Amino acid sequence: MIGGEPPGILDLLADWEGIGVIVRRDRPTGTWIFVVLHNDTLGPATGGCRMKVYPSPVDGLADGLRLAEGMTYKWAAMDFPFGGGKSVLATPGPLDAEARRGLLLRFGTLLNSLGGRYGTGADLGTDSDDMRTIAEVTPYVIGVHGRSDGPMDPSPFTALGVFAGIRASLRQRFGDDSFDGRRILVEGVGSVGSPLAQRLADVGAVVLVADIAEGRARAEAERLGGTWVSADAVIGAECDVYAPCAVGATLNVETIPRLRCGVVAGAANNQLREETDAQLLDERGILYAPDYVINAGGAMAFTLIFQGETRVPELERRVTAIERTLDSIFQESELSGLTPLEAARARVERILARGPAGGVSSSFEDMRGHGEG
Repeated sequence: MIGGEPPGILDLLADWEGIGVIVRRDRPTGTWIFVVLHNDTLGPATGGCRMKVYPSPVDGLADGLRLAEGMTYKWAAMDFPFGGGKSVLATPGPLDAEARRGLLLRFGTLLNSLGGRYGTGADLGTDSDDMRTIAEVTPYVIGVHGRSDGPMDPSPFTALGVFAGIRASLRQRFGDDSFDGRRILVEGVGSVGSPLAQRLADVGAVVLVADIAEGRARAEAERLGGTWVSADAVIGAECDVYAPCAVGATLNVETIPRLRCGVVAGAANNQLREETDAQLLDERGILYAPDYVINAGGAMAFTLIFQGETRVPELERRVTAIERTLDSIFQESELSGLTPLEAARARVERILARGPAGGVSSSFEDMRGHGEG
């Protein structure tokens, strides 16, 4: 132990270029809490709260550092007035309801100590009910809007954004954005993959469905009139579009040579194991829709709601603008010779260098109720 911190934590932070990390050990549950602030150039750091059992606390911190940086790119790519942040609750094991509630309330109190420099929302391992619990003690929560008649789940908005992004990707790769007859493999049919698969089926796509939960995948394929693909057969399955909507790092030096698709466009975070994998895809003629651009719909919708926009049609209109953003990225990629990932990064760097379009709000709380509508 170094200064009471888990072994390796200082090594992990040595080359990290973010703002800082708040570390706390929750004694009642043995959970390590990491609040990671990466960048506040455009606005207060904002990103979901992940709860997960990790091999070690250091693995939880590593996840938080990576995800917080990803949020910086996500907000900047869509030019929203928020910065990159993430929180990770690295639990030692499953928690019963009472222990979970206590942890979430103490986490909310910790957020208060940051004075609005970070705001959180649901993420892997947490849900809207958890956000309501946290909101009992802190205002710095996205997804709890103080009303019961509005959307409380960001997943359908994420799915809508991915759907719009796939349309842009089809147009770029095949010269035709019609879904009719296109074979699209959705890997992971959970809260995002299922509504995405439904949208695809509704517009005539041939939907292939895969999930590590075989029963769920088979049931979803039957419901949609699609085809079940075993989880082991996803890489190598012939399709027009591979839409990873589950775990990350499915695209790497081992899998990319075996892909049989023209497009990769899905909702999963960190789909590439390494950034250099984008070049491998490009060399194979496979179009890659950068994950932090195409999967931004849920984050976009819920920050708009937090800022005061409550009209669902307007939220959907804003989310489908992801299609135009990807059109621009693909065009820049084609003209410059950059990969789509490099073109997306160039867009992010231009926006961060420019700074906030309308003046930065350093506090998350200042953003409440300042949206459109």
